[in-house]
Amino acid sequence: MLIDKETLFSNRQAITGSGPSQNDIDLGTARDIGSGTPVALLIQVTEAFNNLTSLEATLEIDDNETFASSRAVATTGPVPVTDLTVGAELPIDYLPRGTDGRYMRLVYTVVGAAPTAGSLIAGAVAGHQSTI
Repeated sequence: MLIDKETLFSNRQAITGSGPSQNDIDLGTARDIGSGTPVALLIQVTEAFNNLTSLEATLEIDDNETFASSRAVATTGPVPVTDLTVGAELPIDYLPRGTDGRYMRLVYTVVGAAPTAGSLIAGAVAGHQSTI
């Protein structure tokens, strides 16, 4: 699986509470991302989570870098802590096409107690790896 640094939302980002991804993607510089082809989105657990009840990742877009008037375009829905083990993928398979906004980011929502362990990598990828 190929991961591009310029399209990386989170790089082993520790999730200790609700909040945005480390990085946002500026579609003004990442031009023609997936032109004509759906672009896969990977959100994968790099360290198992504890304490929380569930975690949800929401993909937001906005025309402003501050995300003052952002809107959600995709979500994983709540993923229970029992499913947040190393290597697990959260279910947003592709970046939505035809979205109007220059900036994209992920927002993580923690339900339950704040985790003291747990991290993610998330970003656009060339394709999903499959297991046989």
